[in-house]
Amino acid sequence: MDLQKPLGLKFARGADGGAYVVANDPRAGNTDDRVQPGDKVVEISASFGTDVWKAENYGQIMYAIRTRNGSVYLKLKKNYGDLSSLDEDGLTPAEKAWKTERRGGNYGAGTKEVQARNYVARKEAERKRRELFDDALVRFKQGDVEGALVDFENVVAMEPRNFVGDNLARVTAVLPVALYNVACCYSMVDNADEGAKSLRGAFEAGFEDFKKARADPNLAKLRASPKFRAVIDQYDEPVFDMSAIEGMKNALGGLFKRG
Repeated sequence: MDLQKPLGLKFARGADGGAYVVANDPRAGNTDDRVQPGDKVVEISASFGTDVWKAENYGQIMYAIRTRNGSVYLKLKKNYGDLSSLDEDGLTPAEKAWKTERRGGNYGAGTKEVQARNYVARKEAERKRRELFDDALVRFKQGDVEGALVDFENVVAMEPRNFVGDNLARVTAVLPVALYNVACCYSMVDNADEGAKSLRGAFEAGFEDFKKARADPNLAKLRASPKFRAVIDQYDEPVFDMSAIEGMKNALGGLFKRG
């Protein structure tokens, strides 16, 4: 199918790293009523031109959609509403035993086994995410901005659901930095719309180095757009109070007129 942007489809990263539809909302943009949550993207139009890319991972799909001008071609694998691919862990026999125990208000071997396995799985997921983040930084420093952007998009999508940190933080420390780096990448490929959205996401996630955002050369193209100021002035005190400056101009202008 070919859809004009903005799309009314929302995607999430599946357990296999792919991009899956999680919402189909015509109010949000253009869509097709044949698409159902759980459908998987298998092909996507390239950022530019008429080429079609085989879907490799969630980050690649988001990059293709966000940088595409004009209509977006999507080929989906129908899963008929099955959302099991979005479950990070799946249900093993031990997990079924755990759910049975919890429903009965019990704490037994099934619960202990699942808790131990989930702890190991979380640590392994954290390690893989950190490695991907580091790989993205290397790509970025080597000038492979598009490759870095795909990796950073995947890092963002790997944010654990319902995360609560030891300090009661609701997001991991990786998320705001990854979103900020996504904003830098979009800035460098001259996409102010997506850069501003990602920068806003970084601030909402807790990124507070506003001085860096105002001076970072990687955000230079975004800062040239009024979208940058519209975002950062919501989270940080403006460097200059433009209303005060305009008031001063008017006052001085009045003095000169009277003279």
